[in-house]
Amino acid sequence: MPTPHRPTAGVRRALRKLGADVRDARKRRRLPMSVLADRAFTSRSTLQRIEEGDPGVGMGIYAAVLQALGLLDELTAVADVSRDTVGQSLATADLPARARLRRPAKPDV
Repeated sequence: MPTPHRPTAGVRRALRKLGADVRDARKRRRLPMSVLADRAFTSRSTLQRIEEGDPGVGMGIYAAVLQALGLLDELTAVADVSRDTVGQSLATADLPARARLRRPAKPDV
C-alpha cells in the first residue's frame, strides 16, 4: 500500500487546472460525463474527481480520459527530453573535458 502524503500546493494547483481543462474540453465537445466516462472505461464519479483535480486518481485514468478527448499527444510531450533544459545542462556538465582514442594493440610478432 502506498504511503499517504499531502501533495504540495503547486501540485494541487496544477491538478485543479488540468481538471478544469478536462471539464472545459468535455463541455466544448458537448459530451455528458457519463459518455466520456464510458469512453475512458471509468466511472462517472471518477471522472468527476478528475474534473475536481483529485490527486488520488491514478495517472492512468487521467491518461485514459485525455485519450477519450483526443488530447493524449500533449501528455507525451510533458517530460520530453528535448524540453528538459535542466537535464540537458546536467548531462552536458558530466561529459569529459576531452576524450582520448585508444591506440590499437601492437600485434605480437
